[in-house]
Amino acid sequence: MLSNYFPILLFIFVGLSIGILSMLAGWLFAPNKPDEAKLSSYECGFSAFEDARIKFDVRYYLIAILFILFDLEIAFLFPWAVVLNEIGWFGFVAMLVFLGILVVGFIYEWKKGALEWD
Repeated sequence: MLSNYFPILLFIFVGLSIGILSMLAGWLFAPNKPDEAKLSSYECGFSAFEDARIKFDVRYYLIAILFILFDLEIAFLFPWAVVLNEIGWFGFVAMLVFLGILVVGFIYEWKKGALEWD
């Protein structure tokens, strides 16, 4: 029974070993020459202009959510395209309905101006 889990345990061990060994090699062999610029909180060369906790416009979050939404919807097309021959016409029509609803939603948010940044 335990022998069935051996490949999984071996995979975990090899993965952890590679991660730990690469971190250890970087710590041992990498040059360590700290100076004031490297130790500062901002490595870009100048201090921050204002507080990092500024409020963002709601439109930024709306665009980000819409991007994630459409990105995930497109991710559903890849497995569907792979098994299209197996699922036949029912799967094809189901995906057309899915894409139709997606297009209607896209047109709705376009007409509402959700994609405008001005």
